[in-house]
Amino acid sequence: MSFVDGLLVAAFLFFIGSVSGWCIEVLFRRFFSAKKWINPGFLTGPYLPLYGFGVTGLFAVTLLPIETGNYALDSVIIIALMSVLMTLIEYIAGLIFIKGMKIKLWDYSDRLGNVQGIICPLFSFLWTLVCAFYYFVIDPFVIDAVVWFVQHIPFAFIVGMFFGVFFVDLGHSINLTAKITAFAKKHDIVVSFEKLKESIKDKIERLGERKANFIFPFKSTDTLTQNLDNYRREQDAALHAEICEESAPDTDKKDK
Repeated sequence: MSFVDGLLVAAFLFFIGSVSGWCIEVLFRRFFSAKKWINPGFLTGPYLPLYGFGVTGLFAVTLLPIETGNYALDSVIIIALMSVLMTLIEYIAGLIFIKGMKIKLWDYSDRLGNVQGIICPLFSFLWTLVCAFYYFVIDPFVIDAVVWFVQHIPFAFIVGMFFGVFFVDLGHSINLTAKITAFAKKHDIVVSFEKLKESIKDKIERLGERKANFIFPFKSTDTLTQNLDNYRREQDAALHAEICEESAPDTDKKDK
């Protein structure tokens, strides 16, 4: 495979991973975490770069020349490398957003053994299960898809269209996140992207202005700054209520 073919294959895998990951996260938020239909990630369109890099990386790991002579041991090594890679990608992405942009796309702070709220043993274990499923079940289909893609290079036009839309979306989202970052730095806070979206969605539906926009969750009659101010007040109120609740038992004991 030539260098150019390799780049096209990487772009193809990024395309598949990003779109598939977005679908998974939408369903996860709807039925397991937020219990609401929320457009995940910081981009507007139906793709998550984290998963795009993940699928590309997982495919690359399967190409490593790991041959101990024992299939079971080879599989364990490959899955372990995949798990480490996915956890590392998650950690780097989390650091970029939290440290560089003051934005939190996910939060594991309440999970046992978490590191800066970005990664934790539970989700690293889940990544390991996902990697095992990928290796034993999905990878053969990915290989077939890659072979088909290489034999049908004109399909690269579709992938090119995807990246055209993707980069336009990226530019728009970077402009949006820059405003959120400026607000966060001004008030010395870290903004949870998901909670901000929920805050805007809840306010729109509470006031009955219109139905909240799934694709454009920041679309509102209020300005972004107004929505951020409202989000900050809600978070301060929630924190105050939590502190009062934790101190209540101590107060009761003193009264007794």
